[in-house]
Amino acid sequence: MLWLKSFHLIFMVTWFAGLFYLPRLFVYHAMTEDSAGNERFKVMERKLLIITHIGMALTWIFGLAMLANYAWAAFGSQGWLHAKLTLLVALTLYTVWCARIVRTFRRDANTRSHVWYRWFNEVPVVFLVAIVLLAGLKPF
Repeated sequence: MLWLKSFHLIFMVTWFAGLFYLPRLFVYHAMTEDSAGNERFKVMERKLLIITHIGMALTWIFGLAMLANYAWAAFGSQGWLHAKLTLLVALTLYTVWCARIVRTFRRDANTRSHVWYRWFNEVPVVFLVAIVLLAGLKPF
């Protein structure tokens, strides 16, 4: 069980690292005015998105394995687990949104400002704090 939890945490860190850096790349990409910089950000965003998706997928795989092996029996009736899973679904949708933004930049079709992306960049912080507090404190 501890192996599952350890790998779940490792890949959760990978997923969040990508979600902290990818929107920051969007900020810089939205500010870029030269074609060389534009192409460089496209490559960086594409590669980081792949790593982020791997982290997300493996987080889900190891998390679901923990649920199947022991967590659901131990915590299935507790509200904190349902809240955490709801936040994880929302975080997955945020990751999908990031993928759509990468495609938008790839097509040179971005219409949002760097200021909008600066706010968008803060969203994963809220998810991280809420998910860790729910999993660590099990408040309800």
